[in-house]
Amino acid sequence: MSDLRIAVLGLGMMGAFHVELLTSAIKGATVTVVNDFVADKAEAVAARIGARVVADPIAAINDPEVDAVLLATPGSTHFEQVSACLDAGKPVLCEKPLTTDVATSYALVEAEAALGRPLVQVGFMRRYDTEYVALKELIVGGGLGRVLQLHCTHRNPAVPDHFNSEFMIRDSVVHEVDVTRFLLDSEITSVQVLAGAATEAAPEGTHDPMLVVFETAAGQLVTDEIFVRSGVAYEVRTEAVGERGSALIGLDQHLTLKSTDGRWGGLITPGFVERFGAAYRVELQRWVDAAGRGTIDGPGVWDGYAAVAVCEAGVEAVRSGQRVPVRLGERPAPAAHGVTR
Repeated sequence: MSDLRIAVLGLGMMGAFHVELLTSAIKGATVTVVNDFVADKAEAVAARIGARVVADPIAAINDPEVDAVLLATPGSTHFEQVSACLDAGKPVLCEKPLTTDVATSYALVEAEAALGRPLVQVGFMRRYDTEYVALKELIVGGGLGRVLQLHCTHRNPAVPDHFNSEFMIRDSVVHEVDVTRFLLDSEITSVQVLAGAATEAAPEGTHDPMLVVFETAAGQLVTDEIFVRSGVAYEVRTEAVGERGSALIGLDQHLTLKSTDGRWGGLITPGFVERFGAAYRVELQRWVDAAGRGTIDGPGVWDGYAAVAVCEAGVEAVRSGQRVPVRLGERPAPAAHGVTR
């Protein structure tokens, strides 16, 4: 079979990273078209990999030499671009967020459902990380009994000043939103944000760190410490606490399991590109394989919509200081949205 011909839109840090993986590490894929609003950047990337530049993003999506699309463009462009992919019947891997507001995200849910087949995959790469996969399997297999709580930690050493409290919810906490839904297989029903003392490194008016609390439809509580100016390192940890034990991932890249008989142990795994580079490779390979069949293999349009809805509630919680309910629309039938868990 011939390679899947891919258009990559957006050639910033993530887009360039995806181009590199697609051209050097992913089987069955060829980047044929690239697009970026910085013309010189697009020309340089195209020349290096033997692709063509198409200056208009919608034209790039509709190009006859494109079978599938990877979007690493700003979130404000996603609604129009994902809609164009659906109109063209082309599978699309969209980096988060699906869109920048609840209404347009849900419109994409409805549009895909009307097509009757899943075409939209959202780039929540942690679902492909070996530690998260192992923790998911442990939970599904009953190794912890019924899971009662998750405790998450998300720390960056430093970020630009535009990472204010609301941006921290939308850009960083969004990963823990998807992790919660993935691990617990339950929708998040409310969000509360506790903002205490802020680091001196935070701009005026920015709460950093914050403690975000989710409640799920099954009554589980989830805490997420988000601290993006820790000055130390990139640290991502998740602990699941169940009725028959607990399991922790992300501590020195271990999955550490503690059980009721007093035993503990785990497997050493590989720390942003170092920590999740392997997960990105698995994500892209599985997407390419599925897109070649005209479908997706991973978190779908409903997952993207649910994450946007939870983050909007989180932003409201930052502003109000109150516990805010998450409002989700009616979910289409599984055959229509094609979510993989």
